[in-house]
Amino acid sequence: MKKPTLREMFTVPNILSYFRILLIPLFVYLYFKAETPPEFFRAAVVLGISGFTDLFDGKIARRFNQITELGILLDPVADKLTEGAVVLCLMTRYRWVAALVVLYVLKEGFMAVAGLVMLRRGKKLDGAKWFGKVCTFVFYLVTVTLILWVSIPPTVADILIAVCGAVMAFTLAMYIPVFVKMNREAKADAGEK
Repeated sequence: MKKPTLREMFTVPNILSYFRILLIPLFVYLYFKAETPPEFFRAAVVLGISGFTDLFDGKIARRFNQITELGILLDPVADKLTEGAVVLCLMTRYRWVAALVVLYVLKEGFMAVAGLVMLRRGKKLDGAKWFGKVCTFVFYLVTVTLILWVSIPPTVADILIAVCGAVMAFTLAMYIPVFVKMNREAKADAGEK
């Protein structure tokens, strides 16, 4: 990756990604300080703002031709840091979220390592796949529910966590053949040269 120019560093989509990263400590602070439903609601609002800006940074980048290499790297970093902070916070209240943390680390670790290997071979994932988007949606639906529904029955919380974990495992299983195919293509391209 070439060194980004000042203009590339401060495009609107990149500023939104920086903003999302800055919201992480605010969310964590509000979550751990919360004791009543309205206080948990504030933490959820911060998470909602983060998700809202995430929804629009890519659209703005494409619409106004502000796609940069830095932005391509920064957006998923902001996503993963936010998601990591959320699961670590929830782990303090819900015992089975620890299993989600393990799945999350496995999935994201695989994606990071496979993505870097493919990048070195001249290939990169062409955006999130449908199953990745479904996983993100389910993740936020479940985690926001767990944040807002302070008195959720433990059984319901366990079911939601299990559904989220199943979707994460499914997503990981779906991404493996995608990277295997990319690897085969990279080897075929190298053999042609």
